[in-house]
Amino acid sequence: MTNLTEHFPSRFLFPSRSSRAKLLVEANMRRYLRHRLLFLTGFLEPFFFLLSIGVGVGGLIGEISVQGEMVRYAVFVAPGLLATSAMNGAMIDSVFNVFFKLKITHTYEAVLATPMTTTDIVRGEVRWAMTRGTIYSAAFIVIMIALGDTMSWMVIFCLPVCLLLSYSFAAMGVAATSYMRTWQDFDLVVLVQMPMFLFSGVFFPLSAYPPWLRDIVAVTPLYQGVAACRDFSLGHVRLSLLFHVLYLAVVAGVGLVIATKKMTKTLAP
Repeated sequence: MTNLTEHFPSRFLFPSRSSRAKLLVEANMRRYLRHRLLFLTGFLEPFFFLLSIGVGVGGLIGEISVQGEMVRYAVFVAPGLLATSAMNGAMIDSVFNVFFKLKITHTYEAVLATPMTTTDIVRGEVRWAMTRGTIYSAAFIVIMIALGDTMSWMVIFCLPVCLLLSYSFAAMGVAATSYMRTWQDFDLVVLVQMPMFLFSGVFFPLSAYPPWLRDIVAVTPLYQGVAACRDFSLGHVRLSLLFHVLYLAVVAGVGLVIATKKMTKTLAP
């Protein structure tokens, strides 16, 4: 019998526990390298919003007050769209990609025939979705700087914030997808994602909302990312940044636990 180790690296045949999730990330990356245009889908929407607002709407509105400082509307909106880009990148893969593998192609059943476990699957998919969201964010920050839509060098700290934001939405996305039964359940995702995009402080300051809506918006994950990115983009370092970070870390942890338990129950009952 031919020795398999002659044809395949041992890490693929006998992966260590720490490397199993990385193999799933690598598999996703290889697949997207063959379909590069699909990788742009989650990035273009906020990018076009930024261009249209900077050229059109921003000229009509002029400047807006942020913590007593007057800034161009495009400067105000850009960090919000940056956070949205991180969310979109994570949600695309953690929802649509995971559902397709779980319910249509049953890819995970084949994966479980290897040394990988359901925990490895969840961690691998979350890491890949987080990676995609972070790549979108990095590109968006470069565009913000090129267009002059940031006021501080601290905008570079928006990247780790977006990484954590992507991690949170990736974990929540996999957790939500593990409960989906049919394609129609995607309507529920849009029902949550679209209002978050429109009302999480991306286009308007929190003070513009009525008190009851303000309280709801303030506890959404996207608002935490928007607020943190906006503070760094404007050069405002406040104690509330720690709260935003802790909030997103807790959401990510809870989502990861739920996703792991549900996927284990579904795939390895």
